[in-house]
Amino acid sequence: MAVKIRLRRMGAKKAPFYRVVVADSRYPRDGRFIEQVGTYNPMTDPSTSEFDAEKVQKWIKNGAQPTDTVKRLLKEKGII
Repeated sequence: MAVKIRLRRMGAKKAPFYRVVVADSRYPRDGRFIEQVGTYNPMTDPSTSEFDAEKVQKWIKNGAQPTDTVKRLLKEKGII
């Protein structure tokens, strides 16, 4: 089972809002997930993101791989 930390799209048409979730890589993008660890809103200026740093670090330590976009957001926040 490959566990990923990735974005789950929420919000309305043309107004996306994302939840950062830990999910099995086989699940659909907006489908089942294991745990929510943060949020990302690209519509604000500048874009805002919030994370539960402890949960994110716990999952990475347990082998979860962040996607490229999530990795960039985590680096901006200084979590990884």
